[in-house]
Amino acid sequence: MTQNDIDPKISQANGRLRSAKVGISIERKGDRLYLRGILPPKPNSQALNHYQQRLALNIHANPRGLKLAEAEARKVGALLDCKEFTWSPYSKQAFKSVTCGDWVEKFEKDYFVKRDRNPKTETTWRKNYYEVLKRLPVEEPLSIEILKNLLLSTKPDTRSRQNYAMVCNSLAKFANLNTNFSLYSGNYSPRKATPRDLPTDEAIQDCYHKISNPSWQWVYGVIATYGIRPHEVFYLDFEDLPIATVTDGKTGARRVWACYPEWIETFQIKNVCLPAVTGKANVNLGERVSKAFKRYGVPFAPYDLRHCWAVRSLEFGLDISLAAQQMGHSAKVHSDLYHHWISDRHHQKAYDLLMQRSDRPKPPSIRHD
Repeated sequence: MTQNDIDPKISQANGRLRSAKVGISIERKGDRLYLRGILPPKPNSQALNHYQQRLALNIHANPRGLKLAEAEARKVGALLDCKEFTWSPYSKQAFKSVTCGDWVEKFEKDYFVKRDRNPKTETTWRKNYYEVLKRLPVEEPLSIEILKNLLLSTKPDTRSRQNYAMVCNSLAKFANLNTNFSLYSGNYSPRKATPRDLPTDEAIQDCYHKISNPSWQWVYGVIATYGIRPHEVFYLDFEDLPIATVTDGKTGARRVWACYPEWIETFQIKNVCLPAVTGKANVNLGERVSKAFKRYGVPFAPYDLRHCWAVRSLEFGLDISLAAQQMGHSAKVHSDLYHHWISDRHHQKAYDLLMQRSDRPKPPSIRHD
């Protein structure tokens, strides 16, 4: 767009400002936009009274810059009306990074300055942060109202609402916006999530034999036996069977024990047979596994096998802190996710095992006097 094209748009913006009685106008000098109005003397000025002055924004004379300049004119006008205008925001620092798009770009750079940029952190950024931030209006100036509207676009008391509140708070703090959205985060808890209809161990075992591809059959068996995350099947060491060592992945290295050591033979775990797939990040490897399950007719998701291992560990009486470590998360997450998933059949199984114990407590003997 040429300067001749932008000048009529500047006139239109100034018309809107006059109609709103803002008292500030926009003008162009070369390829830059400025504000002009009756402003207080600058610091160290000899002047005593307000007078006509120009305020440099360091904004390019283009449609995006004009939108920013008009918003800034309204802001300056409001500050003047409230007698709260100061020169400090305009004296030494340029008027930069005020749009949502600019702030997101700076926020991303800062995010990766504080942590190593690798497939893991990139996945976290993309799934937890960028999925939220990409919904901001790129060309609009960042404001508390815009962040609040984005946050309130989610359903209350959901995982999405909780994550949006976290991301909006992080960006607001980074941009020095004086607000806190924690009030809107809601009461989401994994305990409120609908429990999956988990397959029985018999169904898991039967399904293994119906997978026609040996590599994906092996992957299925490993996830069922050790309850690992789908992508972690590509980072395993079986040097200490029946223990599997996860060498990398979402939460790093750990060791996992098979709740059914018999499945090591049933699923031929020793005969390592990884499929020839690649993925830039762990999420990509996990997607390959999920798609393979669907392709070969597995009637449940890879994570269902992981959830079954978690519930099975409870049935076996494995201490919750140990089970959590083997699954690669905290004891609190383990409890929140899995304790409310135990159905009547799991309670009945645990009860039957308790009743079969030879050392279980017995009722008082009946005394006949």
